[in-house]
Amino acid sequence: MDFKQRLISWYSDNKRKLPWRSTKNPYFIWLSEIILQQTQVKQGLPYYEAFIKQYPTIFDLANASEQDVLKLWQGLGYYSRARNLHSTAKHIAFDLDGKFPNNYKDLLKLKGVGDYTASAIASIAFNEVAAVVDGNVYRVLSRFFGIDTPINSTAGIKEFKTLASSLIDKEQPATFNQAIMEFGATQCKPKNPYCIVCPFNDRCVALQKNLVNELPVKLKKTKVTTKYFNFLVFIDNDKNTFLEKRIGKGIWQNLYQFPLIESEKSLKVDEFQKLNTEDTILECTDFEYSLYNETDYVHKLSHQHLHTKFWIIEVDQLPQSSIPINEVKKYPVPILIGNFIDAFNFQTT
Repeated sequence: MDFKQRLISWYSDNKRKLPWRSTKNPYFIWLSEIILQQTQVKQGLPYYEAFIKQYPTIFDLANASEQDVLKLWQGLGYYSRARNLHSTAKHIAFDLDGKFPNNYKDLLKLKGVGDYTASAIASIAFNEVAAVVDGNVYRVLSRFFGIDTPINSTAGIKEFKTLASSLIDKEQPATFNQAIMEFGATQCKPKNPYCIVCPFNDRCVALQKNLVNELPVKLKKTKVTTKYFNFLVFIDNDKNTFLEKRIGKGIWQNLYQFPLIESEKSLKVDEFQKLNTEDTILECTDFEYSLYNETDYVHKLSHQHLHTKFWIIEVDQLPQSSIPINEVKKYPVPILIGNFIDAFNFQTT
């Protein structure tokens, strides 16, 4: 029995029942693939179900406001995925009359759709022979064949794509692609894979050469930078607060946050007093303040670690652009701020 036969046989016996596997609807498959980019199934599944419930068709998603889409996405991270999702939904609904491109080449032209996602949609929804290569596939192939070419190098990306394309079952590409991804996710795991019961343990090079923990090889990541964020949480006598929209490109674009001051280090109370506040709302009002968290909340992003403090600023009155504190949960915010809002309990303050 060759590689693809063993793999598909394993998949038949071990696949998880997931809602996007019971449909050929390209909208549902596209939605699941975008949600699952850089997200595990157990985390992404509730979001998929929420999106399907709120936006059952591509037209429903296209007609939604970006703010509502970002709010529903809140907590998944990598918010550019949500913005691209919404932009692509509008393009398909309004420019393509709701009809998805039905092949890899045209799917690749969609915003937010790369090689992997285009291959997945093309094969699963339209049965095109287009091999997927994601983190799970890299891991399975590098271990089985003993390949140490870095998976995030130009040479590695080309080598693994070529290999996957040579292995795919041309009669059932959808099943093969889902099988190899499922195998990597549940059997050939990053740590402590189940090699004893693996259907490939008699042929796996990594197992034979004791290289399971060394493969796949990945080039070192970009250096992580540290930033210090001070969020100013204003509350006035009328129980209003203030949020601002992040309009610049970068992390959290178009999400909302409390007014922010960046500092060069983590601030103590006496150091906060010395901040230059000319460009903040503090200049406009008398205030009293307190520090909500003595110890920094550390929020880790792919290339940044954010050391964060929340300062509670009590003022007599805020400008008309302020909002009632019981409405803050309506706004899409980064999960860092969402967790603070839940802990601070704005609803009852």
